[in-house]
Amino acid sequence: MSRPGRLAVGIVGAGRVGAVLGAALRQAEHDVVAASGVSEESLARIDALLPGVPVMDPEAVVRAADLVLLTVPDDSIAAVSAGLASLGAWRGGQIVVHTSGRLGTEALADAQGAGAMALAIHPAMTFTGTSLDLTRMTGAAFAVSGPAPLLPIAQALAVEMGGEPLVLDDRDRPAYHAALVHGANHVVTAVSQAGGILARLGIEEPGRVLGPLVHASVDGALGEAPGAVTTLTGPVVRGDAGTVAAHVAALRGQDEALFAYRAMARATADLALSGGRIGPAQYADIIAALGAEG
Repeated sequence: MSRPGRLAVGIVGAGRVGAVLGAALRQAEHDVVAASGVSEESLARIDALLPGVPVMDPEAVVRAADLVLLTVPDDSIAAVSAGLASLGAWRGGQIVVHTSGRLGTEALADAQGAGAMALAIHPAMTFTGTSLDLTRMTGAAFAVSGPAPLLPIAQALAVEMGGEPLVLDDRDRPAYHAALVHGANHVVTAVSQAGGILARLGIEEPGRVLGPLVHASVDGALGEAPGAVTTLTGPVVRGDAGTVAAHVAALRGQDEALFAYRAMARATADLALSGGRIGPAQYADIIAALGAEG
């Protein structure tokens, strides 16, 4: 016998996020009744993460579900919501959730206009689209937004999927998402560029060189208050303009890495100056050593 309050869940867009969240809700004993997917990758995810769940077109998924996960790309959410509304697929009392970090519930205006209850729930985690994600989501923050009377539903769903709900106003979601992208995606870019530089020097396993240092640096930064520079190390916070100049010279011809190095070194210098790690004269020397961009 099913637990009380269990919902019929439909997934529109069984990409890396949708299929995993559907599997998490299934583990919480909700009934995943349908999923949509077109690509071979999506169909394979449904088969692997949601075995036995029928594949239907988006309209049929919505009509079959009490809770719809609208897990399509950010720029498609409003259009898909509107298209389904034009087909009369949404109904009163239905719950519809999108998982964009940037957008609020305004993206689901057409579903709301048809009487559906709209929520935005974004897990602050990177997804592989495999069962590995079910473990990685445990304890992750889930940014939840929606009308105040509906927030307890969003919070309960986040908890059932293994997350820790973080309530955000719709208007704050773009800044929240920018912070996550800058702190996670851009770190991957920087590490990838650093690995490329080491590989060009003939170092066969750049990850072994970078790993301990990167982990220690990130762990230290995560333990500090925003804007703190206690754990910040390196030539910029030492005021070592000569080393910075040597780095710039060594990176000439590697335009992407040089551009990123200059931008992040300037930001580091700003942080070090405001945190009292370097003085105005050292700051000026660092900026001069970085030289002109372009």
